[in-house]
Amino acid sequence: MDSINLIDSFSEFKELKNIDRVTMMGVLEDVFRAMIRKKNGTDDNVDIIINVDKGDLEIWINKEIVADGEVEDDALEIQLSDALKIEDDFEVGEEIAIELKMVDFGRRNILALRQNLINKILELEKDNVYKKYKDRIGEIVTGEVYQIWKREMLILDEEGNELILPKSEQIPGDFFKKGDTIRSVVGRVDMRNTIPVIILSRTSPDFLARLFELEIPEIFDGLITIKKIVRIPGDRAKVAVESYDDRIDPVGACVGMKGARIHGIVRELRNENIDVISYTDNVKLLIQRALSPARITSVELLENDGRANVYLKPEEVSKAIGRGGHNIKLASKLTGYELDVYREGAEDIDDVDLDEFSDEIESWVIDAFKSIGCDTAKSVLEIDFEDLVKRTDLEEETIEDVLAILKDEFAEEEQ
Repeated sequence: MDSINLIDSFSEFKELKNIDRVTMMGVLEDVFRAMIRKKNGTDDNVDIIINVDKGDLEIWINKEIVADGEVEDDALEIQLSDALKIEDDFEVGEEIAIELKMVDFGRRNILALRQNLINKILELEKDNVYKKYKDRIGEIVTGEVYQIWKREMLILDEEGNELILPKSEQIPGDFFKKGDTIRSVVGRVDMRNTIPVIILSRTSPDFLARLFELEIPEIFDGLITIKKIVRIPGDRAKVAVESYDDRIDPVGACVGMKGARIHGIVRELRNENIDVISYTDNVKLLIQRALSPARITSVELLENDGRANVYLKPEEVSKAIGRGGHNIKLASKLTGYELDVYREGAEDIDDVDLDEFSDEIESWVIDAFKSIGCDTAKSVLEIDFEDLVKRTDLEEETIEDVLAILKDEFAEEEQ
């Protein structure tokens, strides 16, 4: 080959890997110079000319003309008789530029050069992917499900880069098949054996925050700020928002007319319940809002302990705690206080604490009732049977046994 035009040879590879033309030509020059140094011991007398527009690459080696028989280094010198064959007016002491052709390198060197070039470009591509996604941590990306395994899914972005969505970062209830389009947030970027590994997440609070930015213009424009997000993925989330404009209702703007704005977010999160509350620096008021939908009677802050006592009417206790204790757990995370719930008013002297039945009822069953706000016998008996089954997730037979034990206790007292 008389022309060294490797740019076009790798054009398809370049486009696929999204490496710009100038960068690739820089890689070409580095690879050729490395090969020349290996062959001649130096590349100081070598000029490599790259034409960006035409994609041509020329290599010229500069040598000093010496008298015949006085060549000491073939890489740096050429005898006069050989120089005159190129041009007939050269003289001893002048410099001559000789173009290196592809055939001058030899077949083995050409193959080695090609492999080195491919390796360099692959390394460059890995670095580009790593840097690209390192700067995008916390941002939403959209990709196509390419492969599904037991513990993770392989996602391809629009450029064909491989992204990983672990099972642990998927929302319970997520179901995707090959070819589906999926949205998630970039969780972290690792390097494993020089290979960038991009880990996605759909359970991160950042994912919910980015969805709010996409769906609610006021948040995107900075008129409303998300102060804090806490989630139990697929079940419940609480979002504290604040508006810097008194004319804007932050909660109303986020929810929209009849829930129109938040509806799309809820669907994306597999019907995760989202409580949007208005943020305030008043801790007591924030706790009241965080425990929504329960209506709080009063709050007592224990500053030194980082705890707060919350007093409610008996019928509001189960609402405050929520199914599985999720509502009070999220409220604690949102406010930064450990919340203890108490029924308002004097205790019923005729009531009996559930712990008194520990010899008849197993502790894990008692804990299940406590998690829904029922810590006394009467508080359990006041709730409908079907509601108890739904809230506690206990077997019907187990609940029937507990109710029978509690009823017997009060029957004995009456007798």
